[in-house]
Amino acid sequence: MPAVTRIANQHLTVEVSPLGAEMQALTTADGRSFLWNGDAAFWTGRSPVLFPMVGKAPENRITVEGKSYEMAQHGFARRAGFSLAVSTGTLCRYELAASDATRAVYPFEFLLAVEHALEGRRLAVSAEVENRDTRPMPFGLGFHPAFVWPLPGAAGRPHTVTLDNGAEPALVRLESGLVKREKLPSPFKSGRLTLDRAMFEADAMIFPEGAGEGLTYAADGGPALKFSFENLPNLALWQKPGAPFICIEPWHGTAAELGGSDDLANRPYGVTLPPGETARFAFTVEVGG
Repeated sequence: MPAVTRIANQHLTVEVSPLGAEMQALTTADGRSFLWNGDAAFWTGRSPVLFPMVGKAPENRITVEGKSYEMAQHGFARRAGFSLAVSTGTLCRYELAASDATRAVYPFEFLLAVEHALEGRRLAVSAEVENRDTRPMPFGLGFHPAFVWPLPGAAGRPHTVTLDNGAEPALVRLESGLVKREKLPSPFKSGRLTLDRAMFEADAMIFPEGAGEGLTYAADGGPALKFSFENLPNLALWQKPGAPFICIEPWHGTAAELGGSDDLANRPYGVTLPPGETARFAFTVEVGG
C-alpha cells in the first residue's frame, strides 16, 4: 500500500491513508493530537468511511434484487485500496471505483470519492457517490471518526457533546449489532450531554432523528471540536469500553433493524440513487481551544 498523504496549513496537519481513504492523524501546529491513534489493544480504526452500508446486516448478509451477498459490518470501503486522484498542499482526494472484488458482493458500477481539505482551523471531509450503473443503486454512507477522550490537556475534566439545535433526540440501541425498534428517552438535556463511560457499556448510542446539523465536543474549560454535517441525518456516539476515545459518527443510513429485512434497499434511512446521479455527504470539524 502506498504511503499516506499529508496535507497541512499553518494551523493543522492531516494524514490520510489510501487504505479506506481513512484519516490517520489530525494534529495542531503546537503538536496536539486530536484523532485516535488506532491502538490495536482497543480498536484499530481511526476514521473509517462506511460504504455501501452502515452497521451490520442480519447474519452478515444483504439481499440486492433478490440475490444474497455476504457483507461485513460497515461495508467494504474501509478495507479497500483507494487511488489518489488529487493532491495539493491542503487537499487530497481518493477514489474507489467498482471492481471484480466489489461486484462480487455489491453488483453495481459506482465511484466513491473521499476528500479531505483544510481551511484555517477547519477540516472538511466529504464523500461523493456516483451511480455509474443503469439501475437505481441502494446504499448507506457514514463517517466513523474517533477523537481522543480526554481531549489534549483536559484529563480529569468533564467532557460534553452539545447539539446546535438544543434538541433531545430519542435514543435507540443495538442488539447483536442490529437496531432495536424501541425508542428510549434521550440522554440529552436541552441539547447537552455530559459523557460518561458507562453510557457505552451497552454499545453505541444511536440517534436516528433530530440531532440536527451540528454539535460541539468539548472539555470544560479546555479544547473543543465544533462539527457541522451535510446530508447526514443520523448520529451515533460510540466508545469501546475502557478505550480513550469517543467516536462522533454522522450517517445517512443505519444498521438493519432487529427482526427486519436484509434487503439493502429497505434499510432504515438508506439512499437509493438514480442512474447517472451523484450524492454528496460531508462533515467539517473546527479545532478550537
